[in-house]
Amino acid sequence: MELLAVLSLPLLGFFLLALFGARRVAPELNISISLATFIAASLLAVRVARHGPILVLHDQFFVDAFNVFLVALTAFVGLTTAIFSRPYMRIEELHGRLTPRRLRLYHAMYQLFMAAMFLALLTNNMGLLWVAMEAATLSTVLLVSLYRTRASLEAAWKYFILCGVGIAQALFGTILLYFAAEKALGSEGMTALLWTHLNAVKGQLEPRVLGLAFVFLLVGYGTKVGLAPLHNWLPDAHAEGPTPVSAVLSGLLLNVALYAVIRCKVLVEGSIGVALPSRMLMGFGLLSAVLASFFLWRQRDIKRLFGYSSIEHMGIITFAFGLGGPIANFAALLHMTVHSLTKSSIFFTAGHASQASGTQQMDGIRGLLGTSPTIGWGLMLGSLAILGMPPFGVFSSEFLILTTAMREHPGTTPLLLIALGVAFAAIFSRVQPMVFGDKEAQPLPHSPALVPVFVHLALVLMLGIYMPPALAEWYRVAARLIG
Repeated sequence: MELLAVLSLPLLGFFLLALFGARRVAPELNISISLATFIAASLLAVRVARHGPILVLHDQFFVDAFNVFLVALTAFVGLTTAIFSRPYMRIEELHGRLTPRRLRLYHAMYQLFMAAMFLALLTNNMGLLWVAMEAATLSTVLLVSLYRTRASLEAAWKYFILCGVGIAQALFGTILLYFAAEKALGSEGMTALLWTHLNAVKGQLEPRVLGLAFVFLLVGYGTKVGLAPLHNWLPDAHAEGPTPVSAVLSGLLLNVALYAVIRCKVLVEGSIGVALPSRMLMGFGLLSAVLASFFLWRQRDIKRLFGYSSIEHMGIITFAFGLGGPIANFAALLHMTVHSLTKSSIFFTAGHASQASGTQQMDGIRGLLGTSPTIGWGLMLGSLAILGMPPFGVFSSEFLILTTAMREHPGTTPLLLIALGVAFAAIFSRVQPMVFGDKEAQPLPHSPALVPVFVHLALVLMLGIYMPPALAEWYRVAARLIG
């Protein structure tokens, strides 16, 4: 029942907001649907924690500790982003950047995007997972191009083309996955693509075909993760789309794409019996983290800056999953959580800072602490959190990843430290004058919705100081499932 609610509520919201999304009550309707979805996701998480994994609807949908954790996180950030977008989008309308018709498109596509991500997380069918990822791509293309400016249309086309190429590679990898399973599960027809069935017989799957399939799946879904060298769409999409879209792209979609990669990794390593998938994840992860950290120095747009920061952190998470083992997997899951919460809160404050200053160029954003202390402190605390300053949770996860790398692959540790150090210097040197500089920002016509910012940061702070035993056990169970 809870699973059906999580899948159906955003779809219901899509149809309702497609009809009523231009009315004044549309933001409240968007929040109400997101709240109902979050309640259903929380009930589903409690059920899985108490009773274990769930298989329903002829095994087409599967829930375990790994994906239900991401479902709960996605629903929570989806709710807080809907709350944030209420005043933000009204200010955009007052500034003449949006019309009621485009607001209807925004609200409808927001719920369709959430529905696609929930479908990708909850489906047991690797083919349906591909369909859900494609639906998420198409819905976010319309969101990125919402302003209909030359720059936003260019960013949307770049996003569509690059992710379209990537998703085509993932489709070919999915077809190869089916071929690899044909000998063991050929009599089952399309059910041969069910992940639980594949996982049960992964030792019998054709290893060479499966290894080739993983290459295509990693390149395909890795494009949506933002892994280098196919990361170029991400900073443009973050910079040109509305800020709520940047928050859910960075905080949610990247996690869902990486989830698809990890599900495939479990199958492939269990079949071929070698660490090739793990080494590929480590290589792509390190490349992404190091490359993104140096690109941070070249940025002048605040949303592009934190877009490249997302590439860096997804590289770190990918590297941790490549390390494998209970500690590295635990750290990767923790880092996924704190990165989603922190980065979405940063985009919330960056969006309002840009509205108050009339520009996204960092040179034009000054004096936030004097004109809007909540925005200024939110941006500063969020930046310190994402840079791994103790006692925030990002420090804890990065510390676990670094110590595991020192023990198991010491040669990678200097590269990780360089990436973290360069990123710290680049971001802090940009954020400090924006927060503490001379007063230039103007008051906003609507009070900003900054409660989600400080709720997110409070949770990240708590995870760095104290982790509830139930949550720690949840991460441990999920880490063991990944292997």
